[in-house]
Amino acid sequence: MRVTSDLWVSALLRRVHSAGGFGAVLQRGSTEAGAIFIVRRSRLGEVTLYGPAPQIFYEEGKPQERGFSAMLGPAGEAAVDAMLEKERRFDPDLWIVEIETGGSGDEELFPVKTA
Repeated sequence: MRVTSDLWVSALLRRVHSAGGFGAVLQRGSTEAGAIFIVRRSRLGEVTLYGPAPQIFYEEGKPQERGFSAMLGPAGEAAVDAMLEKERRFDPDLWIVEIETGGSGDEELFPVKTA
């Protein structure tokens, strides 16, 4: 059974804070199954946007875990804002979480899928 978006975001923020970083929910989406987008800001100001990984990154039909893939990055803040606005028009129930990690790699905090 897949955990709710609300629970998953809470766990992510707890992992980020315990690793010495900072995180905040910028937009709260559907509690049960809202898509989650992660804006990762480095201490140098670089911004990377992660979104739900496409189905092709999973071996099975309906995955039990959430996976993310980089959509933009490192990119400017305006490009990230434009991409998020486009996603909001498609799905207004999405979550947007911004994190600034304290040196931890992204893969240590959330599952990153690559082709």
